[in-house]
Amino acid sequence: MLESFRKNKIGISLMLISSICVCIGQLLWKISNSKGIMYLLGGFMFYGLGALIMIIAYKYGSLSVLQPMLSLNYIFSLILAKTILNEEITLTKLIGILIIMCGVTFIGGGDD
Repeated sequence: MLESFRKNKIGISLMLISSICVCIGQLLWKISNSKGIMYLLGGFMFYGLGALIMIIAYKYGSLSVLQPMLSLNYIFSLILAKTILNEEITLTKLIGILIIMCGVTFIGGGDD
């Protein structure tokens, strides 16, 4: 498992950055509903940057390892929703996060 993470380290790191950019973009889209077009445009910029980084990430790792990393978007979105929008994190959401983290770990570590 550790060998798979070492082998795909750059790709995984880039996918994490991509996920964060995409989630920030989506958050800005949500906020733009009440704050205006600049937030909408900022959202498109972050989302596009995330997509570009994702394309670059595929050069540095296996598709079967990197693609499931996009599931981390759910975790980052939940964190942003709590910290920025003050949304509630329920027990069900926490259990879902744990399941996603386990799945990403198992799939990411399975490229031996």
